[in-house]
Amino acid sequence: MLRIISANLNGIRSATTKGFLDWFPAQNADVVCVQELKAQAADLSDPMHGPAGYQGWFHYAEKKGYSGVGIYSRHTPDRIVEGLGIADIDAEGRYLQADFGKLSVISLYLPSGSSSEERQQAKFSFMERFQPRLAELRASGQEVVICGDWNIAHKEIDLKNWKSNQKNSGFLPEERAWIGKLFDEHGWVDVYRRLYPDATGDSYTWWSNRGQAWAKNVGWRIDYHLATPGIADTAREAAIYKEQRFSDHAPLTVDYDFSL
Repeated sequence: MLRIISANLNGIRSATTKGFLDWFPAQNADVVCVQELKAQAADLSDPMHGPAGYQGWFHYAEKKGYSGVGIYSRHTPDRIVEGLGIADIDAEGRYLQADFGKLSVISLYLPSGSSSEERQQAKFSFMERFQPRLAELRASGQEVVICGDWNIAHKEIDLKNWKSNQKNSGFLPEERAWIGKLFDEHGWVDVYRRLYPDATGDSYTWWSNRGQAWAKNVGWRIDYHLATPGIADTAREAAIYKEQRFSDHAPLTVDYDFSL
């Protein structure tokens, strides 16, 4: 079995104070992808760099206290790919790839467009320029799992208040069409939705800090494992961990019948 976890930490230092690194060892994960580090290398303690039994690799944003992604693994990768080779995107620390033999695991943090129209346009630009890498990965012959915060809810079932969010970032028609094409035309598999096609409220992975979104479960499913069909077909179980709150997101764990 191969266990892969994706977790947006909304600040690794904050998540650590809330117990993330205490929870981590008991999960028995092979690979843990984290997003939104909001830290630089010098800010990380030794356990943040690599919890006991794990090695850590990171792609930091140039801007302090912003973005950034990481991968922890019990296995040493054959190769690490940091960034997409696109300067303005890589300056925000949004893509990290670890290759383990015939499997590539990617930690991805797709931009949010909710703060301004400028950031929404940056999100659309990222989506457009990320497309060639997605095509390259699909054509590579590798099995691939892309873990991360995609900042897009695909369908009405994926968020509580879909009617009132149709003109809001994260549920715009263009965003939904883009991620839908990844599934319907390009062959990527939404692993959680494959396993649980009818899950609604249990499927949410993010809750706004405004109002009482968490208490009322007014959530969104925006954290995904997107996988190539071969490894997706081996997915046996997925879980969203909500017993503790390390950030405004909940960790998503998937178990695959796959060996590194």
